[in-house]
Amino acid sequence: MSQDVSEDRAGALTEPTVALPEAGGSVGRAGNHGPQRPAERRSGRNSRIPGPAARVENAAPQAVRGEPDPARNQASDRHVSSTPNRSMAARPATRPFIRTRGRHAAMSRRQDWERRYVRALVLADLTAGVAAGAGTFIVRFGDAVTAWNRMYLIWSALMPVVLLLVLVAARAYERRYLFVGSDEYQRVLRGGAGLVGGAAVVSYALNLDLARSYVLVAFPLAIATIVVLRFLLRKRLHLSRARGENLRRVIVVGHELSVIGITRQLRRERYHGLEVVGACLPPGADGIGVPDLPVYGSFDDVATAVERADADTVVVLSCPELDGASVRRLAWRLERDEVDLVVASALVDVAGARTTIRPFDGLPMLHVEHPRLHGGSRLVKELVDRLGALLLLILLGPVLLTVALCVGLTSRGPVLFRQVRVGRDGRLFRIFKFRSMYVDAEARLAELRDLNEHDGVLFKIRDDPRVTPVGRWLRRFSLDELPQLLNVLSGRMSLVGPRPPLPTEVAAYADDVRRRLAVKPGMTGLWQVSGRSDLSWEEAVRLDLRYVENWSLSLDLVILLRTVTAVARSSGAY
Repeated sequence: MSQDVSEDRAGALTEPTVALPEAGGSVGRAGNHGPQRPAERRSGRNSRIPGPAARVENAAPQAVRGEPDPARNQASDRHVSSTPNRSMAARPATRPFIRTRGRHAAMSRRQDWERRYVRALVLADLTAGVAAGAGTFIVRFGDAVTAWNRMYLIWSALMPVVLLLVLVAARAYERRYLFVGSDEYQRVLRGGAGLVGGAAVVSYALNLDLARSYVLVAFPLAIATIVVLRFLLRKRLHLSRARGENLRRVIVVGHELSVIGITRQLRRERYHGLEVVGACLPPGADGIGVPDLPVYGSFDDVATAVERADADTVVVLSCPELDGASVRRLAWRLERDEVDLVVASALVDVAGARTTIRPFDGLPMLHVEHPRLHGGSRLVKELVDRLGALLLLILLGPVLLTVALCVGLTSRGPVLFRQVRVGRDGRLFRIFKFRSMYVDAEARLAELRDLNEHDGVLFKIRDDPRVTPVGRWLRRFSLDELPQLLNVLSGRMSLVGPRPPLPTEVAAYADDVRRRLAVKPGMTGLWQVSGRSDLSWEEAVRLDLRYVENWSLSLDLVILLRTVTAVARSSGAY
């Protein structure tokens, strides 16, 4: 039996080879034909997106190629054009493309500038500690070192190191809290408060002869200097991002309308550092609605899009096709190259401090807290507003007097302009401003109504003929707003808040817009530091509502610091 089998096997080996039908050809009878190449995937994917090509190690990412179809997405014209665009400017073609093993090249470049930024923060914090320690010692004890003040000299020398350790413990160097937002300043302030409290406890427990005046001057001075230096470093970063540097290259995943909305917002607010370089749309979408953005395929092509666009971040917008399992699988695919995955929440303008993820039977639930419109924090804000207004009135006294003389001597009429505005909960109050218009400005309003350049209930004209020459100068640098410090001191207004509206404007408010009246109006706010009159009515309302919903003392501090730069730029002031 075994012999027969061997003979059959030998015969089979000596038989001539039979030509088999080609793959995809018709087969006469059913049977097992061995492993087959899977059929080519047919879907509603954008036809101009090429299939995956063979990749060469350390080769430059390939651009989307193909014959541009004018009836379809116009992004192919821009992508294959010889004219460099923003995405190409951020990655010069002459620079060699070298990918670190196990890490995406774009991610490596981003981590390089982030490390440089953190090193700059550490150097700035150490400088603030040295300056505060040395300055306090010289002011308190002079430049002579004696046996009595030698201990304070040691404290001053150790202050930079202690500050650095406190900020590390407060997680003030974690990159998730840097670059934008108020979390960075919150952690610096919390660390400073903990440092002052810790110094008091240690000095009491160890019975150290430490002067309270030294602690209450040196440490707050150091923290204030750190906040200012960090703000200046952040403004320098934002300026570099406005020039197209230090940006994250983002692939947006979602439906066309959502992609268009997030792209417009990120291009308008470039200080966030997110540059949209491509999109992935649902299967069947042709990309006609996003003419100025490359479309790299459907949701299944995100990993390939990251490679081809040289991106380091993927933003997934809310859409029903991408459920939890799909997003989890996408995170696994992006994990190899350490590409960041950002899932955009459908909750608009809700700050992270108001959201908490709480497990419910193994399912994470996003809990949204109500905004803090009352309570102890608001009492602290009242105290800060009134003390700050009093201090500013004292410091700016000479400026107020100079402006009053200029207004009174250059045009006929009162120096101060009084007007009824709507405050918190719809209460009416009288606002004070330096007069920047002629005395008949209100009477001439009707004849200029058709020249309104604003798209909402506001009335704004860039070259308003009712404005005096001095008033135009005052408006450019917002000096006409300084008398509102009297309204803040009286409790009618706040240093930071929504713009105080006119009663006629409030009468035209929609129900959602009336939410602006839930807090006191402010001398400055998100609307003022984001472009003022250059913003559309819808954008101004969105910024004011964002402030009402997400108010915090640290946010007020950020807005006050940004007000200085906004006044210096004088953009949107007319």
